Amino acid sequence: MFRHDDPRLRSGQNQAPSGDYAQPGAGQQSGYGSGEFAQPAAQHQQTPSSPELPIQRPDGTWAYADGRPAQPPNSVPQMQQLPDGTWVPVDAGAAQWNQQYQQPAQPQYQQPGHGQWGATPQQHGYQPPSLDNVPVKRAKKTPGSGWRKAVHHVSGGAINPGMSAEERRLQELVARIRQPVRGDYRIAVLSLKGGVGKTTTTMGLGSIFSSIRGDRVIAVDANPDFGTLSQRVPLQTRSTVRDLLLDPAIQRYSDVRRHTSQGSSRLEVLASERDPAASEAFNDEEYRAVARILQRFYNIILTDCGTGLMHSAMSGVLDLAHSLVLISSAAIDGARSAAATLDWLSLHGHDHLVRNAVVVINLPREGSPNVGVQQLREYFLSRCRAVHIIPYDEHLSEGAEIDLHRLHKSTKRAYVELAATVADEFGVDHRHFG
Repeated sequence: MFRHDDPRLRSGQNQAPSGDYAQPGAGQQSGYGSGEFAQPAAQHQQTPSSPELPIQRPDGTWAYADGRPAQPPNSVPQMQQLPDGTWVPVDAGAAQWNQQYQQPAQPQYQQPGHGQWGATPQQHGYQPPSLDNVPVKRAKKTPGSGWRKAVHHVSGGAINPGMSAEERRLQELVARIRQPVRGDYRIAVLSLKGGVGKTTTTMGLGSIFSSIRGDRVIAVDANPDFGTLSQRVPLQTRSTVRDLLLDPAIQRYSDVRRHTSQGSSRLEVLASERDPAASEAFNDEEYRAVARILQRFYNIILTDCGTGLMHSAMSGVLDLAHSLVLISSAAIDGARSAAATLDWLSLHGHDHLVRNAVVVINLPREGSPNVGVQQLREYFLSRCRAVHIIPYDEHLSEGAEIDLHRLHKSTKRAYVELAATVADEFGVDHRHFG
């Protein structure tokens, strides 16, 4: 028996015909389609035709028609109806409309100038992707010496401890030496006192430049008193600066190369006149003419000057020099001669060379010198850009051809540091000189 108010009777009044073609969710259903589980299914199928608005109760609170509590109307979000009849908040409706009914959105990365309303991506704070920002995991560089190299070799490369701090420091020095030169760079190496290692320093500095850099480096012997620079490399030609000036067919690098000798480091040397009587004829104008030829084919030009400041070619050497390397020995007389050279240069219009000069103190023998080298260093630093100390080396003391591979490790490192200091000025625009 069923009572007249039984909810199952009321649900039965709206039943659709049963059968194989009955609509799902309408009328009597099998399983959970009828009985006490029918109401949730019916609620799921309902689609509101208009947004449900709250009603204010007598006590001042707000509720929907079915009794559910609600927020006051000013807190109810603005609703809009989508084409399928559903009601959603305005913001959500716009997003759902774009997702379901509009054309696919533009790709995240657009070509510049194709944004909406003609705006460029930069105006919206957009930065286009760049290959410069792609992360790269770089492998450690192989160690070149010490226990690190031994471990890397024994493990067959499986264990790479990386480079030591000393090797990284050396790489930094090499990078400074290899920086590009604007035009050509001319370095004058001089001293008032003989026998302090001026020619040796010219060869050592030039050999480091030519062995580390890939461009052309040449050293010119401008000593009027039978210079010995050409004796420090294997003699490949009998030509001198005089022969270069007299050659009327200098058009290419190979034409100049006929007049130079080259050492194992690739440093080229242009010898001075071997006849002491004729060497005085190498004057200011001739030196400038030689410089004009060499600067067309060489990036770095070193000049081994004579021991005097008043000989004929010195005026051209100082006027055309971009940098000055002043040589001193670790002795009082050598230091005083170097200081007198700085004084003379300042008084004769070359103060810019003094401020930018690099002083080299050559140690004459092994062991500690008898003079306080640190005090000499502090004095020259107060007047010049830098001071470098070159230790004694047996190979250099021979006075013969210089081979970098025969230098002691500390000596070679001192020359590398000297070259790096001089090279720090390569990036400066020196085209106003000469």
